[in-house]
Amino acid sequence: MQLFSAEVNMADNQTQSIERDKFLTMAVNILHRAFIEAPRTDAKNLFKQVAEGKAVPLTKVEMEDKSVVRFDLALDHSEYPGTLNYSAFRTSLATTLGNLVNALQNKQNIPSFTAQNQPNNQIIGITGVTVEDDVASVMVLSVQTADREAAVLLRPMYLDYDQFQRSQQQAEGGESTA
Repeated sequence: MQLFSAEVNMADNQTQSIERDKFLTMAVNILHRAFIEAPRTDAKNLFKQVAEGKAVPLTKVEMEDKSVVRFDLALDHSEYPGTLNYSAFRTSLATTLGNLVNALQNKQNIPSFTAQNQPNNQIIGITGVTVEDDVASVMVLSVQTADREAAVLLRPMYLDYDQFQRSQQQAEGGESTA
């Protein structure tokens, strides 16, 4: 059983750990509510805020031990090829969330990657590849826990599609043509 640790703001500064699949299900549901189920105007306004580089509080979740964790949202679209609009973002997010749901339902081993210098930041290894106006893009979900407070930052992020494609070819034993 894989665990995901999140710092919970309690008197003795404990770490609350939950199963990763349970955590990912929570994250998928929170993002789905914010962008897929929400009225288009609300979702589009939220997108505008995060597209401008803001971190926005989304919701608070009460854990099994009655502690409360705040979920915030940010967006990294620095690797998106071109100008990102709401429709393209929503399509990317829906694809990524759908692929995460499929992986969770099929009980797949979902890889995650942690940078050495950022142990509180994980990139979930399930992608959402989409094509808008003949331009391909790749989205993943990054999750960052706060050091000293009960907060989780959900950050959908775009990867460089060409680099992603070369990595996939190399992983499959093919040669890169770069």
